[in-house]
Amino acid sequence: MLTLKVGSVAPLFSSVDQNGEEINLEKLKGQKIILYFYPKDDTPGCTSEACSLRDGFLILKKNGYTIIGVSPDNSAKHLKFIDKYKLPFPLIPDSEKSILRAYEVWGPKKFMGRSYDGVIRTTFVIDENGIISKIITKVDTKKHFDQLVEELGITGVENK
Repeated sequence: MLTLKVGSVAPLFSSVDQNGEEINLEKLKGQKIILYFYPKDDTPGCTSEACSLRDGFLILKKNGYTIIGVSPDNSAKHLKFIDKYKLPFPLIPDSEKSILRAYEVWGPKKFMGRSYDGVIRTTFVIDENGIISKIITKVDTKKHFDQLVEELGITGVENK
């Protein structure tokens, strides 16, 4: 169960993206962050979600948002995923699951009657002060950008 709530201080992390570039949440203060957690590169749902964010990237950027994706996949998989789908935002490999656990999105899941631990697909919007301003737990992978537009109150966006 997610104990992080809207109004909670976002857990700080420092990691590297697919290119080995540092991403430090403390250093990103002053920016609005869309931090999305997803299970696995190049799977149908994760690809739909990433492409939805890619297609809306310029609108989100114009509205001051920085997008960062996190999954347990390694840097090499992230690089292939980014290249294949021309993703314009960084992906953090979290094979140690430290960020996933800090954001409480690693835990028990069920699929076809089988229980296992995995990534609980969730998106956090973090404001300029490092406070969680939105949490989306029921992510519509095909329309995630549209969900964000609605949640963030972004106007002047035509429906895709």
